[in-house]
Amino acid sequence: MTFTLRRFALAAAMALFAGAPAMLAPMPAQAQGLFAPAIKVNDKVITKFELDQRSLMLQLLRAPGDVRNLAREQLIDERLQTQAATAAGFEIDEVEIETGMEEFAGRSGIAAQDLIDVFASAGVAEQTFRDFVQAGLLWRRYVSQAFGPRVKITEAEIDRAISAITAGSDVRVLISEIVIPLTPENAQAATEIAEQISKLTTTQAFSQAAAQVSAAPSAQNGGRLDWTSLTQLPPQLRPVLLALAPGEVSEPLPLNGAIALFQLRDIQETGVTQPSYAAIDYATYRLPGGRSAETLAKAAQIATQVATCDDLFAVGRTTPPEWLSRQSAAPGEIASDIALELAKLDAGELSYSLTRNNGQDLLLVMLCGRTPAVDIETDRQAVLSSLRNQRLASYAKSYLAQMRADAVIVSQ
Repeated sequence: MTFTLRRFALAAAMALFAGAPAMLAPMPAQAQGLFAPAIKVNDKVITKFELDQRSLMLQLLRAPGDVRNLAREQLIDERLQTQAATAAGFEIDEVEIETGMEEFAGRSGIAAQDLIDVFASAGVAEQTFRDFVQAGLLWRRYVSQAFGPRVKITEAEIDRAISAITAGSDVRVLISEIVIPLTPENAQAATEIAEQISKLTTTQAFSQAAAQVSAAPSAQNGGRLDWTSLTQLPPQLRPVLLALAPGEVSEPLPLNGAIALFQLRDIQETGVTQPSYAAIDYATYRLPGGRSAETLAKAAQIATQVATCDDLFAVGRTTPPEWLSRQSAAPGEIASDIALELAKLDAGELSYSLTRNNGQDLLLVMLCGRTPAVDIETDRQAVLSSLRNQRLASYAKSYLAQMRADAVIVSQ
């Protein structure tokens, strides 16, 4: 057992048994077995204790699916990632780890110490959380330094992206989507699952994940959407998709109350120029009850009753004024999740897959119409950054897959 593992075991044991009289007694043989090797990754060991701890942490974060298998896959990936980073001389200091822990906990609006206390009360050692954060920071630093110099985004690529984003485009895309709702209770688990999905490399795996975790109606079809003109998609999503190769998955993208991931299945130039839009006219209608069966049934009934936005206002005339609104806004000014739903709709169509108020209200979204644009200015730096980040993510995903293929992974 290395010094690092001894220190890990000591910290974990102290966190698990702090204050117990038996703490000073010799560790029984059964407890000693916790630190026996469970998996060997090349010359690195993952102990049964680490596997148990990560499984429990994922369970506390409400990760869906088989948390034991997810823990195993995460720890194997992290061993390989850490091995590559440390071999290249990269290190993460304590200040960076503390900052990373705060950022992770802050995604659900709490302090790192509060999350540590929650973990400790359930038997998860602080060191387990620290190791998880440290591995992620090491890998991001390694990817940036190792692959950053390889990312060469040309002016022509930026011009093509901007052309597709702004002016009329003859590009259409075939994509799959996964939308994971975020609540204060599941925010950390959802973030972790989204990171795992972003590493998928096949359309079959992505479709299976969509069927399991996506809240979008497309989940029934494995997340698959029909061919969509690029100009109909939210402006912030277009450069992300253009930076993907067929089969690749985007990094997790934050939406209002959700995280979204997209897989590009195919891309075509149709030869038919599509208009870009200066404004989107749309209406929203809130229904209390979230995604309950009763509320979804009511939304489905409304969808059969309306053909225009005026019809929607007629349906909602007796409800509180703040429940129903109509507005016209530039595509870039519309909330990302609403913009994505609008991209799937024709005028007069209605969607009811979104929620608000931490999932307590169901949000109906109806497209009233689109106003063609004359000219739109785009931030070249933002397009460059998006293209660069997607290219880096692609390098990292491919390299990790290569490391796994070359590694000797043995379950003990």
